[in-house]
Amino acid sequence: MPTPSIDLKRRQLLAGSLLLALPRAWAAPSQPVVEVWKDPTCGCCKDWMAHLEKSGFEARVHDTGNAEIRKRLGIPIEYGSCHTAVVDGYALEGHVPVREIRRLLEERPNAIGLAVPAMPIGSPGMDGPEYGHRRDPYDVLLLARDGTSRIFQSYR
Repeated sequence: MPTPSIDLKRRQLLAGSLLLALPRAWAAPSQPVVEVWKDPTCGCCKDWMAHLEKSGFEARVHDTGNAEIRKRLGIPIEYGSCHTAVVDGYALEGHVPVREIRRLLEERPNAIGLAVPAMPIGSPGMDGPEYGHRRDPYDVLLLARDGTSRIFQSYR
């Protein structure tokens, strides 16, 4: 029969091990990684990535290759913006809000991905104090594989 002091130490070690494991067991599933191609000096791209990270996504950054990855993903130039990203097999072009990224990943449509063409003021990353908190209307587009698009969500 174990001595009381050894038995107590074993129980303390077991309790400590369980406490260390609990936060992992209770943690929400991690968000997919968003791989981003952008210009190395682009501040609004950095702000968009901060928007992603604040919402639990991890951003992996490439400071070159935006145009090449856009072409490789089949995103027509008219939907272009200052950065291109990939998340869980979908393309993200421009300042796409996290809410729409989550919806895309939940609904899983047969599409290239989402785009916010140009750089509309008020979209994530284009919404800081340097823009006077102005909010221009814009659309998040669902890019079809045939080169067409449809409105996925409007922001007015």
